[in-house]
Amino acid sequence: MKRVAALYLPSWSIDRWRVAARRAPRSAGASEQSSMAPMRGEAVAAPRPTSAHSASDDGAGFARDGAAVARAQDGTEESHLHLPSPRNPGAPSRHLDASLATLATHVAAERATACSVPRGGGWRPGARWAKAEVQAAIAALPAHQRPPMRELGRHSEVADHPFKRLRGDDGGAANSSPARGGGARSATEGAGRNSLACGEAGLSSILPGTGRGTAREASGGGGSPRAHRPLPAPSTSCAAPPPRAGEDSPLVLTHKIGSRVEVAAACEHARALGIVPGMALTQARAQTPGLVARDADHAGDAADLDRLAVVLARRFAPIVAIDGAAGLLIDITGTEHLHGGEAAMARKLVRQLARRGYAARVAIADTPGAAHALARHGGQAITLCHDAATALAPLPTPALRIGMAAVELLRRLGIDTIGQLAQVARGPLVRRFGPGIVARLDQALGWLPEPLVPVIPAEPIAVVQRFAEPIATAEAIEHWLGMLVPRLTAELATAGLGARRIEVIADRVDTMAQRIRIGLARPSRDPAHILRLLVRRIGDVEPGYGIDAITLHLRAADRLGPEALAPELAEEATPDLTPLIDTLATRGSALWRQQPVESDVPERSVASVPPLDPPERRQQPLKADDVRRLDLTAPLHPWHPRWPRPVRLLARPERLDNVMALMPDGAPRRFVWRGHGYTVARADGPERIAGEWWSRSGERHAVRDYFQVEDDAGTRFWLYRRGDGERSVTGDLAWFLHGWFG
Repeated sequence: MKRVAALYLPSWSIDRWRVAARRAPRSAGASEQSSMAPMRGEAVAAPRPTSAHSASDDGAGFARDGAAVARAQDGTEESHLHLPSPRNPGAPSRHLDASLATLATHVAAERATACSVPRGGGWRPGARWAKAEVQAAIAALPAHQRPPMRELGRHSEVADHPFKRLRGDDGGAANSSPARGGGARSATEGAGRNSLACGEAGLSSILPGTGRGTAREASGGGGSPRAHRPLPAPSTSCAAPPPRAGEDSPLVLTHKIGSRVEVAAACEHARALGIVPGMALTQARAQTPGLVARDADHAGDAADLDRLAVVLARRFAPIVAIDGAAGLLIDITGTEHLHGGEAAMARKLVRQLARRGYAARVAIADTPGAAHALARHGGQAITLCHDAATALAPLPTPALRIGMAAVELLRRLGIDTIGQLAQVARGPLVRRFGPGIVARLDQALGWLPEPLVPVIPAEPIAVVQRFAEPIATAEAIEHWLGMLVPRLTAELATAGLGARRIEVIADRVDTMAQRIRIGLARPSRDPAHILRLLVRRIGDVEPGYGIDAITLHLRAADRLGPEALAPELAEEATPDLTPLIDTLATRGSALWRQQPVESDVPERSVASVPPLDPPERRQQPLKADDVRRLDLTAPLHPWHPRWPRPVRLLARPERLDNVMALMPDGAPRRFVWRGHGYTVARADGPERIAGEWWSRSGERHAVRDYFQVEDDAGTRFWLYRRGDGERSVTGDLAWFLHGWFG
């Protein structure tokens, strides 16, 4: 007998957004603020002495030392509560106990009366409600009338953590301050979109390898004489994880239809407050203050649902079909015993999805139509059905997957359930509604077949050649590589892909595999270029007693469509550096390209990018009425030609010892670096570079004085002194080597 499982994800879009928000990293501003500014009442470590600084500490010391001095000047270091200490540290102190008791009494009194809501019926100066009374009064109100925390006054002691950072934005311009989590909005949304478009490798972790179920689960999977046997909801371990901070706020996903912004999906909290899909966003905001609205990602929902179908097809059953925007149909005929029975299989699927934050319902029936109807309208987390007619009778007519116009017309005729529709004669139904409703009803009852269109997982591309006699010479390996590479490129052309990484596995007679890996800077399926790269690596193969087989595996690929030949025909094309870069990289060279970055700090003014990355796009042309056209000055280049920089910068500035220099602006005359002494013959400087106070508060007073010096041997170094030599707040006058000129 055919058995079909319908997997329904009722909150697929909302759950995807929440999972992405949990995985999104904390914004840079929040982390920077937490590391720079101390909390009130928190001890600030004293700056370390100059001798304690190591040569590798200066990369981060530019901000660290300035931050410590700035805090000392601004007076941000808080004074702590000093309690009288006993003369004998090992004996108890009565003064200490008395002080602690007094402190505890004051704290308890503050907590009991720390609320700005007056006690009694009216307002009286100095009168206050207790915290318990405020909580009881707010709890008595309906959910949609409870005021947000910001309306309770300045001392919002009703909430445990009134300024707890929310995920992303808490739904309003009034709450967009960094203290309430609004500062992380852009980072959360951007990371959410990136993490939602995850690959198959990311979603494959949702369903790990399955095994035999327990005896209890296996016993529940057998056939039952009962027609319709709904199972209880999953236990606490199977339920969705508890919401985090901010997840109790009503959340909706919106999309734009014409000029109207509508609600595409709503969370459980929002639906409880009367917000339904299709409602205008303005009406939802007016009805529910503090509503969190995010843009819906329909393309991402469909892509992730397709990836989930591929995962289920590889781990549960080979035939999995997409069922609408938030459902899957799985043909489990002949595979349920591998998972301990139908009940154990359904529980395992719901449990694995719930652990990752996705709510799910599973219904198993004889037909796809019955499984679809029970999963979406049955009301149970897990449902097993053996008699479709009896199980579908009480369900509403929309469960048959018919149009809303037909549902409305049936409702006008007094037909609200599938059981009532099944009792109507087929002839009048076909004449009035057409054959669609009757076909859906017959498919759900099993009288008409309903084939599934399965999702076919992509198979990895690989070509293999086996030998009757082992080969052991480089010439034979090169010959067979020349035979395999064209076969691989033909497969790539059929799939419309270009290779990025290729691995050659040579299986020896003694079962020791020899591997050759190559990478390409750009997607390519040029057989001559790929073969040249592989031939250069033949020397890495140790044939031993002989090679039985050679296999070419495609490890990474990108889409490669048709390329335009107009520039090449016009002889205007720039030379292609891809073959040269691939050749150098195959020989073991690390290649990169330097990109200028707008920053005054030398180590931040340059970034390493791949050698073939396209340059940054130029700014779009301004409109005729744009006020920025009034600025006629040319944009400044990040690297100014009047301020030369060394050809190589150290990853971290290295500390110099025994430096002899005149203060405050004198160049060094002698210094010791890595145990070798250097005598300066010529010098130029200083060039003063101040810290970027607008990006890091710890660099408010930081100063570096750079010198270009040349020793007796002609080597030119780039040194700097930390501090201006006049004010101690700017630095500790330590010397460092940052790079050298060519």
